[in-house]
Amino acid sequence: MTATDAAPGSATAGTSLTDLRMVWRMRAFEEKVRELRLAGDAVGSIHLGIGQEGVATGASGLAGPQDAVFATYRGHSWAISCGVPVEALFGEILGRDTGINGGRGGSAHLTAPAYRFFGENSIVGAGAPIACGAALAGRHDGSDRVALTVFGDGAMNQGAVHEAMNFASAFSLPVVFLCENNSWSELTPIDEMVRDPELFRRAAAYGMPGERIDGNDPQEVRERLGDAFEVAREGGGPTLVEAMTQRLVGHYIGDADQYRRPGERERDAEREPVALLTRRLRESGVSDDEIAAAESDARAEMEAAAAAALAAPLADPATAKEHLYA
Repeated sequence: MTATDAAPGSATAGTSLTDLRMVWRMRAFEEKVRELRLAGDAVGSIHLGIGQEGVATGASGLAGPQDAVFATYRGHSWAISCGVPVEALFGEILGRDTGINGGRGGSAHLTAPAYRFFGENSIVGAGAPIACGAALAGRHDGSDRVALTVFGDGAMNQGAVHEAMNFASAFSLPVVFLCENNSWSELTPIDEMVRDPELFRRAAAYGMPGERIDGNDPQEVRERLGDAFEVAREGGGPTLVEAMTQRLVGHYIGDADQYRRPGERERDAEREPVALLTRRLRESGVSDDEIAAAESDARAEMEAAAAAALAAPLADPATAKEHLYA
């Protein structure tokens, strides 16, 4: 039985299966990147979003061609969400000339404006003020642009994020501030760094709406983030959305990840997006074979894309200064 044939809850099953396929594409990509980094094929610091894929999956398709998406250095899934070809992403991370930026950006600085993905930034919280600039430009160029800026819970304590939220609210800019709260600000739990760990409450101080949602549920993300996009596009100004999620791996590849609290891994394994969507699909009557195909198809796609990227020539160092000067 296919998802579209399922009688009970067929619409929900079809949506959930599509979401599971996207989640698995993102996870299989990240797991392949980890393999390539540990093998020495990729170099440099790499931060994986394994476990956080539900947020980027739910946001997929919300940004229109005129909009702009800004991610953190944990942004591979956001590039995939925007439709960037995975072979070009592998090429970039592997330093190939077929990379989306010709091998110049690597894992933490890749960008793809043609896909409305204006990239990652290794300065914590730096995407927020840049998103304000994109939104302000949209007001003057008539593009009806909405800017989505994604950052972690630790970035909520950065001055640039405070300034961006205040500026966006004061001028009613069409910005959606999306906090991916995985509860860990690098290696420190957020609830030990702030008095009130319900970060969405800060929105009230800026005069904007704010809410906390389940970031592991793509359907909820799609609905609630879609509302924020609609408010922004209709001139209602910015919104702060706090999406609760978790990373199932260390802060970076090589992080010993020994700081976890008792029982945390077990709780995370129950609520992460693959587990959540798998339960939902089984309850809707979708077969285990179809559920398993979401994973196997994604892994096959990533194996082929990574192999193609590895076969491509390395970026030519002589081109390093290209695009630096007008």
